[in-house]
Amino acid sequence: MKQKIIKENNMRKEYDLSKGNTNPYIKKLRKQISIRIDIDTIDFFKKQAEMTGIAYQNLINMYLSDCAVHSKQINISWK
Repeated sequence: MKQKIIKENNMRKEYDLSKGNTNPYIKKLRKQISIRIDIDTIDFFKKQAEMTGIAYQNLINMYLSDCAVHSKQINISWK
């Protein structure tokens, strides 16, 4: 004998979100991009990742974020 499974729908048909708060973490969201990075640079961050236990992509993001937060100026010299 088959039993009938009755699913209850406890969802309201309409919700009033006008009094809701904005997401406090909206500025912390990440955006996926495609970027070309030298193999030597990736290898450097992968070694750092092994030593720290933090994924190399996160280390690259942390380093770039630190540069942005501290308004580090890029010093390029062509040799």
